[in-house]
Amino acid sequence: MDDPYQNNVQGIEGETYPTYGEGGQDGYPYQSDYPAQEEDAASDVTEGHDEDEQMYEGEYQGIPHPDEIKEARRAARREARMKAKLAALEEEETLADQYESIMEDCGHGRFQWTLFTVLGLALMADGVECFVVAFALPSAEKDMCLSNANKGLLGLIVYVGMMMGAVLWGGLADKLGRRQCLLYALAINCIFSFLSSFAQGYGFFLFFRLCSGIGIGGSVPIVYTYYAEFLQMDKRGEHLSWLCLFWMLGGLYASFTAWGIIPHYGWGFSMGSEFQFHSWRVFVLVCFLPSVVALAGLVFMPESPRYLLENARHDEAWMILRQVHDTNWRAKGEPERVFEVSQIKTSHTQDDDFIEIQSETGTAFQRFMVRQMTLIKQVMKNLLSLAAPELRLPGLFVAIVWFTMAFSYYGLSVWFPDQIKYLQYEEYELNAKVFHREKVERFHFNFTLQNQVHREGEYIHDRFVGIEIRNVKFEDSLFENCYFEDIKSTDTFFENCTLQNTMFYNTDLWKDSKFIDCKFVNVTFHHPKKGCHLNFQEENDVLIYIVSFLGSLSVLPGNIIAGLLMDKIGRIKIIGGSMLVSSGCTFFLLLCFNPGAVITFQCLFYAASAAAWNGIEVITVELYPASKRATAFGVLNGLCKLAAIISIFIFSKFVGITKIVPSLLAFSALVCGGLLSFKLPETREVILQ
Repeated sequence: MDDPYQNNVQGIEGETYPTYGEGGQDGYPYQSDYPAQEEDAASDVTEGHDEDEQMYEGEYQGIPHPDEIKEARRAARREARMKAKLAALEEEETLADQYESIMEDCGHGRFQWTLFTVLGLALMADGVECFVVAFALPSAEKDMCLSNANKGLLGLIVYVGMMMGAVLWGGLADKLGRRQCLLYALAINCIFSFLSSFAQGYGFFLFFRLCSGIGIGGSVPIVYTYYAEFLQMDKRGEHLSWLCLFWMLGGLYASFTAWGIIPHYGWGFSMGSEFQFHSWRVFVLVCFLPSVVALAGLVFMPESPRYLLENARHDEAWMILRQVHDTNWRAKGEPERVFEVSQIKTSHTQDDDFIEIQSETGTAFQRFMVRQMTLIKQVMKNLLSLAAPELRLPGLFVAIVWFTMAFSYYGLSVWFPDQIKYLQYEEYELNAKVFHREKVERFHFNFTLQNQVHREGEYIHDRFVGIEIRNVKFEDSLFENCYFEDIKSTDTFFENCTLQNTMFYNTDLWKDSKFIDCKFVNVTFHHPKKGCHLNFQEENDVLIYIVSFLGSLSVLPGNIIAGLLMDKIGRIKIIGGSMLVSSGCTFFLLLCFNPGAVITFQCLFYAASAAAWNGIEVITVELYPASKRATAFGVLNGLCKLAAIISIFIFSKFVGITKIVPSLLAFSALVCGGLLSFKLPETREVILQ
């Protein structure tokens, strides 16, 4: 049988086989020797295949089809683009997500509660600082013989210092570290609080209280930022709200210590006539103890790992996170649990502006100045970055909420006790005894004169020896051949009086302050007393301490409600609802006709507004990224203190004049802030960025 495949082999002479390309049906060779197949027939091999799907002939040799090569290249490019997008997305979000996962793995336990106590004491020190001057001022103004202008400045200087400290320490905490800056701030507060208790002059006392305020001003922005970075998302709102309870404890501590120390004049001591350490100074000294304890506890606490990660200090952050993990799980009875994190993502907000200076470059002072200037530039750059487009609108809204809340709260916190004092003074004056045109000759006054008004009287050859004169006013009276010795006076004045041949010996009736438009004829002042008379029985009315104590205690219900509901109904509803309820309470100011009513409505207002403070502080922490968090909180807290200064100045002017203006101002501010708070973004389920 002939072999049809021997297409190129010569067979019988004269006979040739068709070559490739010749003959065959449809132009294909070798098919003429086979019987023709029917049109619809198909072989077993090609059955089920269309003509368009015929196998590429190079496939037997392992050569891919060109179309397959192109498609593979397109798929590779698509995959590469997808990986690049996923990688970019991971670079933006993975650190925050991973950090949240790590904190969930670490759990909430002994470490967080220890840090909670230490930072709570720092917050308590801030609360105490707000009350120190208010309690000490009635005695300090007498001890230092302060005028009304100096007294007002002393009351505001603490808020000025706290405003400066909030911005300063908040900015530095994002560059130097939360723990380190809080240590510096508390140390400054301790040092200058201690020095202020011994300062004898008004100028030194004012300066020391200013520096003390600058120190403690950093506690609020750093404490909340620091603690939030050790909390997982579902615990953050609740536990930051519980932290606010320590501010209340600061008010209670100040009230109790003031009540127990200041009225006890014998608790002080003196060294000659130049150095006097009265009991109110003991109170100032005792008030810096919470700051000292917080400072001591903070020494044993680690730095925030989130801050370390933002500054590319991954090894330190990993060690601290492991410490948190092991501390919590050992306390829960599971010491075998292993910290499984081996690698932590890198943040892209790291600042590379720090420059390393070699030891031989310039002098030590020059190297120091270069580093400090670089730090200042970084802080200013971070401060300006708060106006970035993505932060501008929510930042503006939260700033307005901070300002309006602080304006109404601090303004009314001063108005309430001042109104109580005014109502007491008004009642006291109604009971004053008035003596008109009395004539007293050769009489020895050896008893206390109190709450009296003497008009057009004549006092001839009278002796005033070893007595106290309280709230006494002599108007258009004549003193002739009188003798005053060892006199202690409180709110006592001589107005339009004539004094002839009269001697003052060892008294605090000074010619330049106690006598108004008086005429002196042969009058002498020998050995005048230095300092002002301290009447602790009157200057420190127990009602003032009760008012402060009840006001501080009244915020407890608001704090509890905020802590329980913060993670359930959200921050926005807490802030808005609390501020609007507080605005309704301001109308009760119009009903404050006696001290009891003032105290009642004060407690009601404080209770209603406490939840708003908690919500504002929580949302501020959650609104800003880690690299700007403390800076933003410091700026907003500084704005809060500015609002306090403005409102205290305004509200104090209307005490005893009208209740309508303070009520309308507080109501307008709270309604504005409360309604605007609903425009803030809800951060309840947002991971800290």
